[in-house]
Amino acid sequence: MKALIGILTAAVVLIGALVWTYFKDRRSNANAKSITVYCAAGMKKPAEAVAAKYREEYGVQINFQFGGTVALLSQIENAPKGDLFIAADEHAIDLARKKGLIEEVLPLAHQYPVIAVQAGNPKGVKGMEDLFREDLKVAVGNKETASIGKATREVLGDRWQELREKVAVTKTTVMELAADLSFGAVDAAVIWNSTVPQFEKLEAVEVPRFTAHKDKVTVSVLNASKSPSSALKFARYLNAPGKGSRIFAGMKYEAIPGDEWAEKPNLILYSGGVNRPAVTDTLREFADREGVSVETMFNGCGVLCAAMQAMNDTVNPRFPDAYYACDICFVPPVEKSFPEAVLLTETVIGIAVPKGNPKGIRTLADLAGPELKVGINNAQQSTLGFMTQGMLKQSALEESIRRNVRAEVPTADLLINQIRTGSLDAVVVYEVNYKLAEKYLDFIRIDHEGARAVQPFAVRVDSPRKLLGERLLAFMQKNRARFEASGFTWIEDQKPVKSSELEIPPWLIQSKKR
Repeated sequence: MKALIGILTAAVVLIGALVWTYFKDRRSNANAKSITVYCAAGMKKPAEAVAAKYREEYGVQINFQFGGTVALLSQIENAPKGDLFIAADEHAIDLARKKGLIEEVLPLAHQYPVIAVQAGNPKGVKGMEDLFREDLKVAVGNKETASIGKATREVLGDRWQELREKVAVTKTTVMELAADLSFGAVDAAVIWNSTVPQFEKLEAVEVPRFTAHKDKVTVSVLNASKSPSSALKFARYLNAPGKGSRIFAGMKYEAIPGDEWAEKPNLILYSGGVNRPAVTDTLREFADREGVSVETMFNGCGVLCAAMQAMNDTVNPRFPDAYYACDICFVPPVEKSFPEAVLLTETVIGIAVPKGNPKGIRTLADLAGPELKVGINNAQQSTLGFMTQGMLKQSALEESIRRNVRAEVPTADLLINQIRTGSLDAVVVYEVNYKLAEKYLDFIRIDHEGARAVQPFAVRVDSPRKLLGERLLAFMQKNRARFEASGFTWIEDQKPVKSSELEIPPWLIQSKKR
């Protein structure tokens, strides 16, 4: 019963904290009347079908330039223009990213090489070795211009050159290979499995060595795009279930469904209050670029976790799509919804005092001094409060300092406001909080192993806007300078970690049990 009351109380506090909500709902600038797409030739049929449907729904003309993936990449590099790039393999995307030609990347489908033959397989092709038969005329893609050519070379390894010396035909695109085979100009061709169904006269011979080589078809936004939000809107349409993804699947592609379709999605982000100064401008810029809205709830992480637990079901439309916690301690309570997190930043905990430190405070123990008015965060509502409580208990200072506590609130910025008005003599806050008012305050770092908070970012595992949440994370990672300017320390190794494996300091766990 006590736990239930705590959750309900926290939920009420959360509702009362709606004034902290950042809501981005400006008019979308995704209104370009035409979009230019560089598209791998093998994707021509589904891409045009999706474009026709999009034009019917939104009145936007999609202008395509088709060719081999590698050749298109070279064209984009030499004459930077256009909006989107649909590539047949990830190697091209990696190269484009290294060259600074693209930004956001969305998955569309998987595909793998097969040996294509004419219907009925008149030459009796059974496997890879048949490609080297003297009586078989074989066609392969040019490895310099076509993704299928590059994939064929990688699959064959040291036998590539052997095959290259006997092939009858080399083509620059996979569609040319399929056409030659369909017309009977060759007996077999190595093409994508997704290309075969587009030609009635062809069938596929699948070879384990080939099928193991899966490539991902992606769509990426070009840096040269003058309408990135319009480009991203069509990119989202291309991989949305019921929209582009359904069309790809209907044409026998191994489609990768993306986020559920919405003309202007609304992403809900729960964030610890400490993160607000560093992310507000970034969220606004992200929403503008994507042509979406970002609804953000800033509060103590205890309050945020309690609200999520009270909802108890991610089907609830108010359940957050992403969570940016104040510290790793408040990720495990919601790990079912956020099983993986990326550690972005860290900040230290200390004592903020009026400029000049009139009370002469130097250590945590000094907060127990006579006639002091101290402010802390609530341990049930706030990460900072929880960590402060842990430090006080471990240092055997909780009882003596609590006698001086005159304010116990959910967020540190409330403490900063109170000490600036003179109602408090000292407050325990993050250095990030102090930075916002350093003109008026001094800051004393606390000499304790627990005086450090690490901020993880997590995307909800079953969010219908999961890819959008992942792009928000990537966008934040590109704005390192903003975090450092706000007083955060950047964590260099930002590989995802399992929430269940986050190492919570033993002294905090012990504190929680008391």
